[in-house]
Amino acid sequence: MKLPERIVLDPDIMGGKPCIRGTRVTVGLVVGMLSKGHDRQEILTLYPYLRSEDIDAALEYAAWRAEEKEVSVTGG
Repeated sequence: MKLPERIVLDPDIMGGKPCIRGTRVTVGLVVGMLSKGHDRQEILTLYPYLRSEDIDAALEYAAWRAEEKEVSVTGG
């Protein structure tokens, strides 16, 4: 999957955690707030520089990461 356009991974921003482009708001923060019952409008009110499309991109990225295949690596 190609990284959603609104999500950036930059080692100089939040230690390289996936963030909403142009902000220091992490995907984890957005998804975590949604999981705790905050609705989209509440997030947009708390972070007025975010757009609804940013929340969509965060969810898209998180869903993609959750579907990644984990491979067990054993030492030889």
